[in-house]
Amino acid sequence: MKHFTVGRDVPHVARFAEETGFDSLWVFERVLFPDPPTQGLWGIPGRPWPGNYRSVADPLITLTLAAAVTERVRLGTSVLVAPLHGPFQLARALASLDAASGGRVVAGLGTGWSLDEYAAAASAPYEQRGRFLDETLDVCRAVWGPDPVAYEGTWTKIAPSEVGPKPARPIPVLLPANSPRAARRLVDRADGWMPGAAGAARLAEEWRRLTDLAAERGRTAPIQSVLRANARYTPKPYDGPTRAPFRGSAEQIAEDLVAHAEVGVEEILIDLQSGVRDARELTDVAAAVHAAARAAGL
Repeated sequence: MKHFTVGRDVPHVARFAEETGFDSLWVFERVLFPDPPTQGLWGIPGRPWPGNYRSVADPLITLTLAAAVTERVRLGTSVLVAPLHGPFQLARALASLDAASGGRVVAGLGTGWSLDEYAAAASAPYEQRGRFLDETLDVCRAVWGPDPVAYEGTWTKIAPSEVGPKPARPIPVLLPANSPRAARRLVDRADGWMPGAAGAARLAEEWRRLTDLAAERGRTAPIQSVLRANARYTPKPYDGPTRAPFRGSAEQIAEDLVAHAEVGVEEILIDLQSGVRDARELTDVAAAVHAAARAAGL
């Protein structure tokens, strides 16, 4: 958003979301906007980075501001790029936020894709991003568990120590499943899945493959699911020859919410920032979409 003040607008939007009836608040992570970028958006050659990547506040500071003015909504990351953080410091920050918020944090973690971000801020080479995420998961479980905490890995060494505060409850960890290795990591090590919306039929197929993999690997715990939907609201219904999912009027977006919810995901994170100019416009759009979703039976 072009006109957004972190200290003023984050608390305002957070209070609005809770009072309106939203169940959760989510942040994403971008640490810089290269000009020109080494690669296109998501690593796709020639694909431009969106303008709202130009200035993205630190996600955990943003959630801290939101936590201070809310009582009920969950506070999620979609996603934190694990290699841009030291594992121990990230584990402690998430634990402190969960303790402060009364057990409302949901930790969506990933490996990222931007070579420019890795060059500026990563704690491990891009080629070792999967191994680094594995170590981050290990460190989080250790730090969030009982004292004494002790760990020795490739990037992290923790002498037997007391480490607090502890989370108010076990923090759910959500991961993507964008490759066979990532899917195995999710099934074996995470609480849930964070897919991106690309149509209900594709979501259903991805969900089927993931549940089949879980059965093959002997997982008995349910897999939580939070679908990320990047929406683009238009005041009038979109009437072009084809309509991408989550593009159009509040009622059209609500139709897509219903279609994706029928696949069986537990929660849908709908990002409405694209195209809005400021916090007031964001809350107006969010109110319209929330009303349309309720009218559609969600």
